[in-house]
Amino acid sequence: MGLLENKIVLITGASRGIGKSIAEECVKQGAKVAFTYLSSDEKARALEQELTSNGGVAKGFKSDASKYDEAQKLVDDVVEAFGTVDVLVNNAGITRDTLLMRMSEEQWDEVMNTNLKSAFNLTKAVLKPMLKAKSGSIINMSSVVGVTGNAGQSNYAASKAGLIGFSKSIAQELGSRNIRCNAIAPGFIETEMTEVLDPKVVEQWRSTIPLKRGGTPQDVANATVFLGSDMSTYITGQTIHVCGGMTM
Repeated sequence: MGLLENKIVLITGASRGIGKSIAEECVKQGAKVAFTYLSSDEKARALEQELTSNGGVAKGFKSDASKYDEAQKLVDDVVEAFGTVDVLVNNAGITRDTLLMRMSEEQWDEVMNTNLKSAFNLTKAVLKPMLKAKSGSIINMSSVVGVTGNAGQSNYAASKAGLIGFSKSIAQELGSRNIRCNAIAPGFIETEMTEVLDPKVVEQWRSTIPLKRGGTPQDVANATVFLGSDMSTYITGQTIHVCGGMTM
């Protein structure tokens, strides 16, 4: 029996990288998974087929989480398809890296809308089914950059720091209703996006990490499953660092 047996898990931005690994692990742990994607119908259908190939239950929904009305409709559609939402994973995120002196208003707004506003939109949308069920786990994907800051990423760092403050506040608001809210702060996670980087740069990053390696999407997926499962029922308002010791 899996850790998420029969739980309904909604994951935003799950067509690749960390989000995809989270979706895969949730299905392995017995969850029924609803995931969102924004652009590629082909990739979404391929993931849906992959997740259901061994008897799993999963369905993709094309939705822009940064848009309030779309988030509301998404949750309505998921509830109609699956009955409720037990676990929400606010994973959708983008970067628009540049120094502040060169950063446009559009680059700031894009990152804040996708990374932070989307979490507000979806969290507000899932309140109705979670309050009705008197239970729920909300997991917000932050970053170590939201804790330490990083030159050239002021927009990204601000959005990820905002998610930590948001998570702590929601944990206080909803704790009495048995709804938990936590954040995960990944460090240097090696995905298809990091494969294009200079190997020397990657090796330099690895050497600064106490565990002497980059993380994998599976590492983040494991933490997500834990926070979504009944193994973490007394954990709320926390930020779990999945970073190999970068922020000790």
